[in-house]
Amino acid sequence: MRGLTAKGDHLGLRLGIKNGGCAGQEYLELVDQAGPIDEVVTDKGATVVIDPKAVLFLIGTEIDFETSKLASKFVFRNPNQTDACGCGESVTITPVADA
Repeated sequence: MRGLTAKGDHLGLRLGIKNGGCAGQEYLELVDQAGPIDEVVTDKGATVVIDPKAVLFLIGTEIDFETSKLASKFVFRNPNQTDACGCGESVTITPVADA
């Protein structure tokens, strides 16, 4: 993650849910600063800004970064995910009921 943010003045990655991709929703975008009610988590040199509007979609989510011979990518294990596109760039997620 340091390599991603070292190329610019980015604070880190925003973890949230935004409309996009062929499955309808995407998780990440680079951010320069956190908003006033964002949750900011720093662990092992990585900073993640969590959009408070997305919390019910993200409860129970585990994030990992995997490198293989063909790709390096973030992997999300989200129990609320109901579908994903073939390329893995976007997902369909339902919010947790009464979290």
